Amino acid sequence: MQFCSWNFREPPCFCVISSPMLPYIYALLNCLICLWYRTPIISLSIILIFTVNFVGAIFQLIYIIIFFVYGDRTKKVKMLGLLLAVFSAFGAIVVLSIKVFEPLNRQLLVGYLSVFSLISMFASPLFIINLVIRTKSVPNGTGAILGVIQLVLYFCYSRKFGKELRRPLLESYA
Repeated sequence: MQFCSWNFREPPCFCVISSPMLPYIYALLNCLICLWYRTPIISLSIILIFTVNFVGAIFQLIYIIIFFVYGDRTKKVKMLGLLLAVFSAFGAIVVLSIKVFEPLNRQLLVGYLSVFSLISMFASPLFIINLVIRTKSVPNGTGAILGVIQLVLYFCYSRKFGKELRRPLLESYA
């Protein structure tokens, strides 16, 4: 694994050599499928969900472009192949859902594909486990620090305000 060490006199280096690409690919596919699910052709359009997935797809494309700019040649070829597979799969989903299925079945098909893509997107960070086991190191120290801060805040404020804020989520006014 390549670590990026830098001091304040030199700019930080961009290390994408050991970063996994699959989470970004899954997230892009997920955003595209959920974006398609919320178009008026498939189901009633909810502009906020459509917007979130559109922005998410843009972010994933930006991350993938960063891989193309700073990655080595083998990673670029692999990423290009995966990117072509994502766009081919998405194109096939669009054509299949429009040409083959009636509106209600179209909504069910794309809805199930959306659920499947969400599950795969949330599971995709597990691919980093292989890297952690192989290198015997944790590549994301920032996540550990933020997790500790979150736990400290939880323990500080859960005891202080916990009893006052514990009300049922649904209250009966009958």
